Amino acid sequence: MKRKIFRSLILLSLVTVILSVASLSIVLYQQISEDMRRELSNQIAFITAGVEEGNLDYLNSIQGSHQNSRITLIDEDGTVLFDNRADASSMENHIARPEVVDAIESGRGESNRMSDTLNSETYYLAIRLSDGRILRISSTTDTLFATLKSSGSIMALIAFLILGLAILIARFQTRQIVDPINNLDLEHPIDNAIYDELSPLLVRIHHQTDNIKRQVKEIQKGADRFKEITEKMEEGLVVLDDSGYVLSINQSAIKFLGVELQEPVGKHYLNLNRSSQLQKAIGDAQMGAITEAIYESGLKIYQLRTTPIIVEHKPRGVILLVLDITEKQRAEKIRREFTANVSHELRTPLTAISGFAELMKDGMVKSEDVPSFANRIYEEASNLVRLIEDVLKLSQLDEKAIPLPMESFDLMDPVKSVQKRLSTLAERNGINITVSGESGVIRGVPQLIEELVTNLCDNAIKYNKEGGSVALKVSKQNGKVGLTVADTGIGIPKEHKDRIFERFYRVDKSHSKETGGTGLGLSIVKHIASYHQAEIVLESAVGIGTTITIIFPKAMDQ
Repeated sequence: MKRKIFRSLILLSLVTVILSVASLSIVLYQQISEDMRRELSNQIAFITAGVEEGNLDYLNSIQGSHQNSRITLIDEDGTVLFDNRADASSMENHIARPEVVDAIESGRGESNRMSDTLNSETYYLAIRLSDGRILRISSTTDTLFATLKSSGSIMALIAFLILGLAILIARFQTRQIVDPINNLDLEHPIDNAIYDELSPLLVRIHHQTDNIKRQVKEIQKGADRFKEITEKMEEGLVVLDDSGYVLSINQSAIKFLGVELQEPVGKHYLNLNRSSQLQKAIGDAQMGAITEAIYESGLKIYQLRTTPIIVEHKPRGVILLVLDITEKQRAEKIRREFTANVSHELRTPLTAISGFAELMKDGMVKSEDVPSFANRIYEEASNLVRLIEDVLKLSQLDEKAIPLPMESFDLMDPVKSVQKRLSTLAERNGINITVSGESGVIRGVPQLIEELVTNLCDNAIKYNKEGGSVALKVSKQNGKVGLTVADTGIGIPKEHKDRIFERFYRVDKSHSKETGGTGLGLSIVKHIASYHQAEIVLESAVGIGTTITIIFPKAMDQ
């Protein structure tokens, strides 16, 4: 813009100089011509008076004077009688000259004639005398072109000086015009006060700026909302462009993929994680395919789902969804193991019952052995019933479908009830079972809590040493109520501590078979504690004993 304005000003200056020189030359030429006519009119008036009085004697007396003007006396028939610059006898007849014709007819005549070279112009003025003769005076001057040519160098110098000055002024004026425009405050366009002509443009810029700011605000608001939503997602979400660079990534994806970059946005996905499964899934999606893959990192298992972003039938990006399916896979594994274990546990008593019953049916059992066989069938059937009941309890606890209401009660009540009920079993095994502590009110299902205490005490008695002890204690800890069951039994090896709450898991399978049980006791304990939002703390040492503490939230009305 600055260069264009400068060129325009220079062009305008150049045209102005040319027009000014031409106009001035024309005016000066006209002025000179007018002055020449006026001078000739004055001269011819004086000469006319002299000729009227002295005839040719007067003209002869001025022969050689008035060299700038040519004086000619012409007879009525056009014969030249006198000429101050030439021999009159040798001159041709002038009767047909325009100025002579006009003077004969009207008393005065004028004419202009150019020379053959077009470098000079002659002005003729003729007056008819009282005796009918014609007195003509003429003067020659340069033509306009000759004048311009003769003064061309001077005029060119003047034009050059004027043009140089115009360039300096044009530069200064260009800066004066452009600098305020360059320094416009486009953030607040209507606060600029420079040119009135720019006001409509600045008003439009102001409105456009407001619209842009509003749109940017809406876009930013949408981006913030999108980020807020994605950051609260448990699933990992990554959005890539068509070249594989990260456009968006949430914290879950950063955690799942083990991203160590401070700012992963704008980086290539290979900088996030170099897993071959991830690379293949994204590569397939970039080719337009929807893919799923499993990615393992340490003990975690993730599912990768990639979907191409299709624009105008072409992949323009990839959406990567990362799901933590560790618990799902673990639950599936537990479900398969549970199904196998239940099948095995059911098959054992059913096989025994079927075998004893078949022997009795075929009469292969002596009459005196029938009560013994019947007792075995009864025991196996009882074990089968207990197993089914425990499986149903676990199913109800898993689904939070307990058909019993929750209420506030003293934890000491079910503890004492269990001690009384299991005292016979404890005495039979030579175990001393005691209760201590203080009252602690919790909120829960009394029947489930009694089931929890029973399973803990039953295990503590069965896996104890002869002459050992089981101590039950209720205490208050930091506003919570704790139940501790400590025994002096065989203890749990370190490698088994993390698994003893699994279904059908037994530390010593041979000893477990001898003591009976379904293998679901501690699993039921874990689910009952979870149902009551309680925490389990396990401490155990091989050959010394095991201590299990269940910490319950205190009842809200206490």
